[in-house]
Amino acid sequence: MKKILIIIFVLTTYTFSQTNVHSNYLALQNSINEIKVEKKTQQNFITENSSSKKSAGLAILYSILLPGMGELYANSYSSGKYFTIAEGGLWGIYFGMNTYGNWLKDRYISYASSTGMVNTQNKNGDYFATIGDYMSVDEYNNAMALQQSFDKMLDPSKFYWNWQTTANRKNYRNMWVSSEQEHNDLRFVVGALILNRIASAINAVRLVSEYNKRQSGELSWNISVDANTSATLPSTLYFNFQTTF
Repeated sequence: MKKILIIIFVLTTYTFSQTNVHSNYLALQNSINEIKVEKKTQQNFITENSSSKKSAGLAILYSILLPGMGELYANSYSSGKYFTIAEGGLWGIYFGMNTYGNWLKDRYISYASSTGMVNTQNKNGDYFATIGDYMSVDEYNNAMALQQSFDKMLDPSKFYWNWQTTANRKNYRNMWVSSEQEHNDLRFVVGALILNRIASAINAVRLVSEYNKRQSGELSWNISVDANTSATLPSTLYFNFQTTF
């Protein structure tokens, strides 16, 4: 009987020991899994944080397409809106000046037809510039003959004009000059549109750089893992990983 009790005690002790070891093993395995999951989560966070950084190249592209959009891309449209407003204003000036210049052109062409007996069909810009400097096609051809520029002489049947009075010619000339000046001034507006894009692109790159610095400064992470208390394992497993930029 005594031997049976001893055997039972040994078996019971062995079984309890195996159960305890198994429990400790499971606790350790769970702790390791928790570490892996937490570390993977933090790695995903780093990856996502890195991918959320802005591209200076895209900021430049957006600013070229529409000033202010590069700043919007950099989450700083408070300054970019002024470039967008300037863009709208410049385009308004461009279309206004172009429309007015075209109106002046139609006006001097109509005047040439009614006052200078000009056939305005299929005539180029050089022709309309020339007729403002000479009273008639005959006067022009005589001037070209004196200069021995016979290749520049015009066929009166196709390029006829006659202002009759000097006042008529001068009136036409003033109309032509006004129209040409208006169209020439469009170059300044185009230049301003280009400068607006350049300024917006520079500002957008600066804002993207500041944005990325803020993102990098916020990139830090910690991992801590607690394991279950057992007779054979430490009461707490603590892991700390910290990255600061």
